[in-house]
Amino acid sequence: MKQPDYMDSIEACAAHYGENAQAMRTYLLCGHERAMQLDNRGPISFDGAGKLDPKIVDAYKKYGFYVFTGVLKPEELQDIEQDLEALKKRFPVGPGEKLAADGTPALGADCTAPTLVWSKPLGDPLGGSTLANGRHQVKLHEPKAADDAPDMAPFILLGSLQFSETCLRVYGHPQLLKVAEEINGKDFTPFNETLFIKEPGIGAAVSWHQDGTTHWDSEDFDQDIHGFNFMAQVYGSTAVNGVWVLPGSHKAGKVDITELVDQSGSERIRGTVPLVCEAGDVIICNRQLVHGSFANTGFEPRITVNMGFHRRSSVLNVMGAGTHNEAQIFDDAVITKRSEVIGYAIDARRQRFPQESPYEYQPFLERGLDYQWNAETKTLLHDYNALDLSI
Repeated sequence: MKQPDYMDSIEACAAHYGENAQAMRTYLLCGHERAMQLDNRGPISFDGAGKLDPKIVDAYKKYGFYVFTGVLKPEELQDIEQDLEALKKRFPVGPGEKLAADGTPALGADCTAPTLVWSKPLGDPLGGSTLANGRHQVKLHEPKAADDAPDMAPFILLGSLQFSETCLRVYGHPQLLKVAEEINGKDFTPFNETLFIKEPGIGAAVSWHQDGTTHWDSEDFDQDIHGFNFMAQVYGSTAVNGVWVLPGSHKAGKVDITELVDQSGSERIRGTVPLVCEAGDVIICNRQLVHGSFANTGFEPRITVNMGFHRRSSVLNVMGAGTHNEAQIFDDAVITKRSEVIGYAIDARRQRFPQESPYEYQPFLERGLDYQWNAETKTLLHDYNALDLSI
């Protein structure tokens, strides 16, 4: 990748940090350079036996993330962009509102499970709060937005697959599902799916955190017990608008982030790097990594199609964390029901991209289950995220 061509965004970002402007500028530039020097970037590849390239596996285990390049092709990216523009027109006019701007029922208005999360422009709504089990221990700097910025703006859409068929098709990508199988086993399970919306000059921060909740003290604890997320990038990701991670921290157990910030002397945690990539790249990111993102004070948008997966052993008969829905025990029936989305995604993708070889999900084959995507089955995804397997 070339030297960043988003220097204007870096300068704009730094300018929001007052007396710390030079420190922020240096942090962004040095972080980008360190990220590009890591050996964890390239296309998805498998060996002759169909196993994920050992170099990819080793790098993922070492750093806790890997940038898969060129996964989503231009045709698919165009589909997603068009779909997302239509989706935004269906957003409610404000938090708690039931109508869109054109007066029609807003997206998610008939849902009981959580859908759209809002923030004040350039805010950090989770940092330092008790939300999400209090995992966002510190509050990040909240820059001043422009005078004409809206009072509130959407920044996370939960249960995204019920609203966007293009996101559903990304979810059914055969190579990504094969990677999930390689990392979490053939009986891997879903976690949850979201859209992260980081519009220029508006997009909110997500304070430093680790995603896992339930298994930190488990006798079976290891670096993969809380699963991973795929982060598919529609427009790319930069040091200004992207997620930052602390490489290797997924192996450290539960981290005291407040102490990390104190040791670093600021919210610019030492040793962190941004997830830098182009449109169409997909990042696999271990949920136990210390990670977060700053408010998007630059000029490039970031839209991330986020989708997570677990090992079945991590969720079977486990009491959920209650982070994304009401806490419940994930028995076999709950897991089977929540996994139906994999079948619908595979068939939706097959219909759009018939030249691909669809992924075959082993639990469906073993149980003789078959899922077809059509107008009737589309309704079955309504409120599907009430069963998110949150741990």
